[in-house]
Amino acid sequence: MQTVTLNNGVEMPILGFGVFQIPAEETERAVTDALAAGYRLLDTAASYGNEEAVGRAIKNSGIPREDLFVTTKLYVQDAPAEENTKRAFETSLTKLGLDFLDLYLMHQPYGDVYGQWRAMEDLHRAGRAKAIGVANFYPDRLLDLIINNEITPAINQIETHPFFQRADYQELMREQSVQIQSWGGFAEGKNNLFTNPVLSQIGEKHGKSVAQVVLRWLTQRGVVAIPKSVRPDRMAENLDVFDFELTDDQMAAIATLETGGTLFFDHHDPAMVNWLSARRLDG
Repeated sequence: MQTVTLNNGVEMPILGFGVFQIPAEETERAVTDALAAGYRLLDTAASYGNEEAVGRAIKNSGIPREDLFVTTKLYVQDAPAEENTKRAFETSLTKLGLDFLDLYLMHQPYGDVYGQWRAMEDLHRAGRAKAIGVANFYPDRLLDLIINNEITPAINQIETHPFFQRADYQELMREQSVQIQSWGGFAEGKNNLFTNPVLSQIGEKHGKSVAQVVLRWLTQRGVVAIPKSVRPDRMAENLDVFDFELTDDQMAAIATLETGGTLFFDHHDPAMVNWLSARRLDG
């Protein structure tokens, strides 16, 4: 497994396993299968409702804690944000059955972001979270957070796939020492991704699937990817992307698939801001 080095020196696998939209009752089996396949980076979130299932799979795996890299995410907190962020962190840690997190992310750029971040900085300084970062932050919000706080986020997890490539933003993050991480790497199959002629032709040349081409394209760009699957054969296939390399021409061909915008939702859309900001988690 290849790794990336975060801005505080922490080593993170470049390819992991995500559990977004896996029902809680299926998550334990899926994570168990993923760990058996060789995944060591696991990505969940308080808002996914499956942290406890992830924790059970970790406990039952017998894999040493130091061999795992576990990420979860903080959802928007009511005031007082600092106090509630620390409470939410402890709740997630308890559900996961862990003593510390490898990475704790602020899931949405809403609410008292500064208060939430100050609490996350405290958790990091105390060693409870080995690294802290954000998700879904657009450039203006990310730079504002960096400029006006002590600790620069180690990660920004954002929508990144062949139809929304984020190349310019990745360069900006590189300048700021923030590692880009992809969510939605397969675009959930939108725009007929899995039958796309450009990706299919590249796959044929390498004897690889479209999914493997996409994951190779992401990791070759230095983007951390967390593909999701509930099928053990697909889990294994998604890990098998380090024995080939895309040519410059193939990378350029994939670049032509850029559409210039999200395929899911816009964090600048007032209706989406209202919905995400108003949503709260039970407990």
